Amino acid sequence: MPERDLRYLADLAAQLRVDSVRAAAAAGSGHPTSSMSAADLMAVLFACHLRYDFDEPGNPANDHLIFSKGHASPLLYSLYKAAGIIGDEELLSFRKRGSRLEGHPTPRLPWVDVATGSLGQGLPVGVGVAMAGRLERLPYRVWVLCGDSELAEGSIWEAAEHAGDEGLANLTAIVDVNRLGQRGPTRHGWDTGAYARRFGAFGWHTIEIDGHDPGQIDFALNDACNTRRRPTVILAKTRKGEGVLEVENREGAHGKALKDPGKAVEELGGPRNVGVEVRVPGPAPRPHRFEGGPLELPAYKVGDAVATRTAYGEALKAVGAARGDVVALDGEVADSTKTETFGAAFPERFFEMYIAEQQMVAAAVGLQVRGWKPYAATFAAFFTRAHDFIRMAAVSRASIRLVGSHAGVAIGEDGPSQMGLEDLAMLRALYGSTVLYPCDANQAAALVAEMADVEGVSYLRTTRGNTPVIYEPGERFPIGGSRVLRHSPGDRATIVAAGVTVHEALAAADELAGAGVPVGVIDLYSVKPVDAAALTEAATTTGNLITVEDHRLEGGLGDAVMDAVSELGPRVIKLGVTELPGSATPEEQLADARIDRHAIAAAVKRLL
Repeated sequence: MPERDLRYLADLAAQLRVDSVRAAAAAGSGHPTSSMSAADLMAVLFACHLRYDFDEPGNPANDHLIFSKGHASPLLYSLYKAAGIIGDEELLSFRKRGSRLEGHPTPRLPWVDVATGSLGQGLPVGVGVAMAGRLERLPYRVWVLCGDSELAEGSIWEAAEHAGDEGLANLTAIVDVNRLGQRGPTRHGWDTGAYARRFGAFGWHTIEIDGHDPGQIDFALNDACNTRRRPTVILAKTRKGEGVLEVENREGAHGKALKDPGKAVEELGGPRNVGVEVRVPGPAPRPHRFEGGPLELPAYKVGDAVATRTAYGEALKAVGAARGDVVALDGEVADSTKTETFGAAFPERFFEMYIAEQQMVAAAVGLQVRGWKPYAATFAAFFTRAHDFIRMAAVSRASIRLVGSHAGVAIGEDGPSQMGLEDLAMLRALYGSTVLYPCDANQAAALVAEMADVEGVSYLRTTRGNTPVIYEPGERFPIGGSRVLRHSPGDRATIVAAGVTVHEALAAADELAGAGVPVGVIDLYSVKPVDAAALTEAATTTGNLITVEDHRLEGGLGDAVMDAVSELGPRVIKLGVTELPGSATPEEQLADARIDRHAIAAAVKRLL
């Protein structure tokens, strides 16, 4: 590399450090030292290797840059200033109310694909974006800046194994090995070889460099671009707080604005006005998409017994045939969730993620970055492993579709380790989420199709066992709706249920009617958003509501109903799973949990 280029890159990196210090000083908080260590790495990437059209963030040929170490946001924003897409005034609005430059990056900025900051997530999401590149048959590259501290996260190694196994050569991880975490030294310090051995064991091409030498950085990035059939990790030894004696390689400076920013800026050579011209990608073919056609959902005969998980698999196949942008991901349980039905029909759009639920959800997030419609399925209980990824997907405003099977005590003999009993609460609590719980096969099929165009995180809860088909094929079930299954002017109470408990509620209503106690029944298949109008009418006409769910009492259907009607003052009795189940048949489980038809009828009688 010519000497003048080395001088330019050194000046650009110094400016990035100066602006990181200034931004954090203006905010009075932030992570300037974590930004300063990676400044040379990102200066060379932006000036020499990144291909990105900032005027057209949606350009399908653009590379993707993910700051997995999202706390280094001052560096990212300083790069944007150097590229001329934000001004100095906006840079100094960092972390202030109303600013786009939040403490950690979010897609409020059009050049940010996903929200980061919860460590260990950027690389798994990058795997999903790289998978999309292969699916689209496009040459863009995915660059992920990681910190060394986050390499302690298991999700990093889920990503490393998947990327290595798939040979994702369009993916490069750049690890800022600055030795220091928040509270002190990292586990391996500057031993880049320790990390290289781990990545190498997963099939990655590994490069160890001095992260403050622009020539070495440029060589490593070129090497990554020329590597075939496997991903690359660049392990860059750096110094935290590089360039400022007060904080350079010193403990106790993490996550703090510098005490004397003016002196630090002077030590770094003062403010500069160095620009960087990021190269716009050349012409590329349009992203490959698969053909679609008319939607022909499966149809089930009223009175038959069909599991909603079976309907999910068959409906997903139908939606996949109709829409070429639908993809499916499995957590190595496709035979149980019935995602295998889609996989057999569309193997190129089916991704086996194995038992790595964090990577599965992250890959879904990465795929939707590129406009795909991912459906990711596993047992409802196992989504708890990936809750932080789901939470961050909501922060990213990512549109992903999650499907949890084997939910509740109704799964039977497998016992509590396999029972999703917290999933409705977990998903309801997310910003902008949609939570659906069908009770029969035709309803499940309709909701699978509805989910394709739902924005944000959506969740469909399916049932392991067969349940009676009560709705005619072709009926529509809009998001936010419900179905009134029993109603009369003389109703003395209304039972509100979803999923398996709808059938128990109907049986209880028949039993009560035989005893001269008429009650209404609402199938609240949309748990979020709820049908507030239907619930309000039931609350004001009968004054008594009984909610029943195969879920913990906290945060599920009962609380959704309470949130909708509490100001109206009806009496509400919530039935749910309160004890720790054991192994038993599904019928015994429902009885033991006191959410079967007899328990519902008894609760109504007690209430009246």
